[in-house]
Amino acid sequence: MSDEEEHGAPAPAPRRRRPATVREAKALAHPLRVRILRLCLHRELTNRELADRLDTAPGTVLYHVRQLVAAGLLVAEPVRTGAGGALEKPYRATGESWWLDGSQPPGGTDGSAPVSAFQQELAEAGPESVRAFARFALHLSDEQVAELDRRILAVLDEYVATDHQRRDQPLYGGAFILHRPAE
Repeated sequence: MSDEEEHGAPAPAPRRRRPATVREAKALAHPLRVRILRLCLHRELTNRELADRLDTAPGTVLYHVRQLVAAGLLVAEPVRTGAGGALEKPYRATGESWWLDGSQPPGGTDGSAPVSAFQQELAEAGPESVRAFARFALHLSDEQVAELDRRILAVLDEYVATDHQRRDQPLYGGAFILHRPAE
């Protein structure tokens, strides 16, 4: 029996990568915003919780949260009552940033914000957090670089698209970076 027969509706089409809009690219151009998205991907957090976790002033965090909300990468969840009885507004990442093609950031951004954010996250987690590591040097044409990127992202896309099925497992973060070394 197909999914359509079993559930009465067609299965959703697999997600596809798309170019980022200028607004999305600009929202992703700051390492603090990239970290906010990662922190809010698996757990709703308030501005105060984000500020505490990022050791940053709440006003600074709010500015960046608003940029992410305006770009559609972060959404406000329903207001809740906090431990002390105060009303709190939590935020949750939409997950949309994963599906944006990050190979050529538009809007004049240089693409270093995710690298900086990852370095900060790794430093916070400590060296004992590393579970897998591969360092390599390859001679590749531009076409081969594009093919390597496409193939690695296809594997990662499969895992991202089905992550909701593994929420009971430990959370891991990572980055794939291909760069030209200084000569």
